Amino acid sequence: MDIRNIAIIAHVDHGKTTLVDQLLKQSGTFKEHQQVAERAMDRNDLEKERGITILAKCTSVVWKETRLNIVDTPGHADFGGEVERILGMVDCAILLVDAAEGVLPQTKFVVGKALQRGLKPIVVINKIDRQDARADEVHNEIFDLFASLDATDEQLDFPTLFASGRQGWAVASLEDERKDLSPMFDLVMSHVAPPVFDYDAPFAMNASILDYDNFLGRVLTGRIEQGRAKLNMPVKVLREDGTVVETGRLTKLMSFRGLERVPVDEAVAGDIIAVAGLTDSTIPHTICSPEVTSPLPSIPVDPPTLAMTFRVNDGPLGGREGKKVTSRQIRDRLLRETEGNVAIKVTESGEADAFEVAGRGELQLGVLIETMRREGFELTIGRPRVLTQINPETGEKEEPMEDVLVDVDEPYSGVVVEKISRRKGMLQDMRPSGGDKVRLTFRMPSRGLIGYHGEFLTDTRGTGIMNRLFVGFGPWCGPMEGRRNGSLISNSDGEAVLYSLFSLQERGTLFVNPGEKIYIGMILGEHSRENDLEVNAIREKKLTNIRAAGKDEALLLVPPRRMSLEQALAYIEDDELVEVTPSAVRLRKRYLDPHERKKSERGSSAA
Repeated sequence: MDIRNIAIIAHVDHGKTTLVDQLLKQSGTFKEHQQVAERAMDRNDLEKERGITILAKCTSVVWKETRLNIVDTPGHADFGGEVERILGMVDCAILLVDAAEGVLPQTKFVVGKALQRGLKPIVVINKIDRQDARADEVHNEIFDLFASLDATDEQLDFPTLFASGRQGWAVASLEDERKDLSPMFDLVMSHVAPPVFDYDAPFAMNASILDYDNFLGRVLTGRIEQGRAKLNMPVKVLREDGTVVETGRLTKLMSFRGLERVPVDEAVAGDIIAVAGLTDSTIPHTICSPEVTSPLPSIPVDPPTLAMTFRVNDGPLGGREGKKVTSRQIRDRLLRETEGNVAIKVTESGEADAFEVAGRGELQLGVLIETMRREGFELTIGRPRVLTQINPETGEKEEPMEDVLVDVDEPYSGVVVEKISRRKGMLQDMRPSGGDKVRLTFRMPSRGLIGYHGEFLTDTRGTGIMNRLFVGFGPWCGPMEGRRNGSLISNSDGEAVLYSLFSLQERGTLFVNPGEKIYIGMILGEHSRENDLEVNAIREKKLTNIRAAGKDEALLLVPPRRMSLEQALAYIEDDELVEVTPSAVRLRKRYLDPHERKKSERGSSAA
């Protein structure tokens, strides 16, 4: 059976996973009356809750006696490492672009990676059924993007389809009958040449995806680059420098059939398979026959740009809400994450029981923390910070820079430009985008974006859309203003009392409810002034024969401000931490004891 390997790439929320749903249905992969969940490829709990793809996943359909291996990739820039790996095991990429939103930053990123690999993408202008669709303009934008990324003449001559992934149709021309996705299947067959490999050479494949199975252990997925893989055949694993990682056998060989991994006895070059039976191999090691002496080339992955410090939870409530609380358990879990996620780097911190975790962005590290929290871990996390470098030629300090694309209603454009300018952003372009909206383009340091997204949504009344893309390193932009307000800090252990919180709410915005456990050094709210203020939130009302306890019923408390994990990480300052447990997200000072805090402040001001 002929094979074609394709990846579906796009900016976040342009419809990749929904399109894959329709490809599976219309290829006959599902039975006629089979019930299948919407966005069936997003199987992870966090993917379902957030409505985004986090992990790249493979599926397979059969169309006219040809097997199409399809890889669904993430669209968010923070998970770009997944996209970079996947493009190494496909023969073509289907680029989806929203017919209304057009080319956005992550579109530029995935197209650039695909063109570097020499792929000739198929362009699908999706969501053509939107009322604000502008198909011809978007088509021109895509051509300009290809040209700006130095595409070859062959790559510039890309075929285009117009489609609605949700409704399940694609057409070569907007005048054609809108029936099904047959034009897309047929275009893939005609545009993508069958892969040409040496089937008689010794077996070799690159590991591109790693996941864990409760019964099989480590499962590695990749494309066979040469030869044949057979069940129980002896293999060895080579690092990029040619040294041997381990030897073993392929105790399980699986191919993709729809949403399932199906055991097979043999697979040939060009097919995407999953193998089990190896204990130490990881991405991007080469799995091969014993006679192979040199590894296959692997794709270099862009470096991480943001780091956080993961510590054990040493607060007074530590160990009460989670099962995994030791530094050894945290270290093992983080190292396991680096095996399957090449965009994350973990190093030992200079502090005791602490680890530096570097990744692509706040969302990627936030997803890792949320996953660990659900697995029963307790952690304290330091403030995100950007990773800098020294330019070898000039000796100057450089920091990560990003292109930021903002779509906003015209009345809010002024406040957005003002806020981003304060964060060292430079306005590069400003143009109307239809419907009383304005599209603003900025170049700004990644540091300025930490903690800004929530403020941006507030300023634009929830109507603004912000997209960002890492573009490289630029000169250090100098000091940047942080949070303007201080914190309300608990000066006692116990449970928060309504009577005390009622009197404290005039001092600022509270983060806790009555009855919540609090401790010395915990942040209870945001002070209305710039300085920190220690407060007593457990003080009860003194009862006398005149002042009765029943009078408390008349006290009305403003609902506290509850932060999500990402909001908490963006909110804290350098001397503060986020305490994360399976049942709570709390803010606290790094030094809980007030004397230690004062000593630290004196030391930092002297420095």
